[in-house]
Formats: sequence, C-alpha cells, structure tokens
Amino acid sequence: MILGGPIEVKFGDPESWIAAVLRSGYRAVFSPVEPGPDDNAAAYGRAALKAGIIIGEVGAWSNPIDHDPVKAREAIAKCQRSLDLAERIGARCCVNITGLRNPAQWDGPHPTNFFRETFEIIVETTREIIDAVKPRRTFYTLEAMPWIFPSSPDENLDLIRAVDRPGFGVHLDPVNMINCPARYYDNAGFLRECFAKLGPYIKSCHAKDIILREKLTVHLDECCPGTGFLDYGVYLRELSKLDPEMTLFMEHATPEEYPVAAKHIRHIAHECGLILG
Repeated sequence: MILGGPIEVKFGDPESWIAAVLRSGYRAVFSPVEPGPDDNAAAYGRAALKAGIIIGEVGAWSNPIDHDPVKAREAIAKCQRSLDLAERIGARCCVNITGLRNPAQWDGPHPTNFFRETFEIIVETTREIIDAVKPRRTFYTLEAMPWIFPSSPDENLDLIRAVDRPGFGVHLDPVNMINCPARYYDNAGFLRECFAKLGPYIKSCHAKDIILREKLTVHLDECCPGTGFLDYGVYLRELSKLDPEMTLFMEHATPEEYPVAAKHIRHIAHECGLILG
C-alpha cells in the first residue's frame, strides 16, 4: 500500500512534476493533468513509471444522473473523457460519485437518492461510461457517500452485480459510509466487513478520520487522520492484504495538516509492522 496526497506546487512538464512529487515524499499521486486533446498523458504516465510513482486516481467529479438531461449528457461525456485519460495515463482508477437527481446540487441528501429508479439510472449511466471507453488497465469507480448509493458494502455489491462490467471497481472511503453511531463505535468491525465483501474490487482508498459530536440528533464530522475515532490499525492491516500497489490518499486537509496526518498514518503502520510506501 502506498500513501499519497495532493501536490501543492505548480509544474509545467513531466520532469518538474516528478521533482515536485519526490519532494513531497509521496509515491502515490492524483492525476497531474485534466482530460483534453493536449494533456500529454502518455508522457506523464511514462515519467511516473520510470520514477516508481503510482498515479492512483483521475477525478471525474460531475453529476451524470442530473435531472437536467443536457447537464447529464455533459457529465457523462466528462466521465468518459476522464476514464479515457485514466486508461492512457496508467492510473489505477477514475473516480466519481453517483450524483443526484436534484437540479440544485450534485451531492447531498435528497428524497430521491435511494429510490429504485435512481439506482437503475446509476446502473445505466455507469454502463454507458464504461462501454464508451472499454478500459483494459484501469477502472471506473464510484466513491461511497453517506446519503447516496453506495452508502454501504452491500450497496456496493448490488451496483457491481447490476452494472456487470469488468471495468467497474470500488473506490473505498470508509469514513463516508460511517453514517450512524453503530458504525462509528464498531468501526473496526465495519472496516473488516468492507474488506471482506469488497476486497477484490477495491482500486483506491481515501484516508480521513471521523468524530461523533455531542449534538442532537446525530452529528458526525470528518477530520484529519489521528484526530478522530477511526481504527487505523485495522484499516492498514486490512489494506496490507490487498494489492501491494494499493493507493491510500489523504484529502480535505490544509497544507499544514497533511504532513502531520502522514506522520500519524506512517506511525500506525510501523506499530503494526507494515510497510507503507
């Protein structure tokens, strides 16, 4: 497993990008380029391979199930371009969320989120995205969220079975699925459930933490690794059983917080006798 995070400096070519990555201390990185005809993806992919750096994710952040059909088509096209970029650059996966049927937003609670009709639209659009690219070495993945499909390991499995495409995988963010006190307090058991059910399908992971506040009715906040309640010992031990090049990305932190979070994760890995690249 390989720890990664965002590169907070500017770069203009593969060589300066590699230098910035090496200075950061990461061996796993997000895609350095956006989809487009002049993205120079192959050159960045070759540079990463030569330097022993793993490109873990291409973000396709958009709403392919938007209630507005024009916006939905634009989002689907963006996802197809992003998946194609992941294939060409050699990224482990292309990641998005499923989106919402709410015309006012692309992520968040909404009454239609768990309708059967919504599930079927997600399946249809996911197939369309994958079928347009037919990836051979990367995967299209949907990051779990607390209020939309997939919000549990079983919902992930339901989507895998329904989509029924070899190019479809799992992006694991366990914090996003800890959406009640029961999962919070038994997050070690929940983490084991995630890996037992989804292990063969997981392509990349996020590293965050979570804390339950003493507010009515239930109030859960994500936070930096080491400042919450997530059992990182269990998380890392389960991750270590998967692909040795599995990427674990820190996110949603400040530039000052990332080094502290990385130090915490590496400390837990060392305590567990694990090698974290």
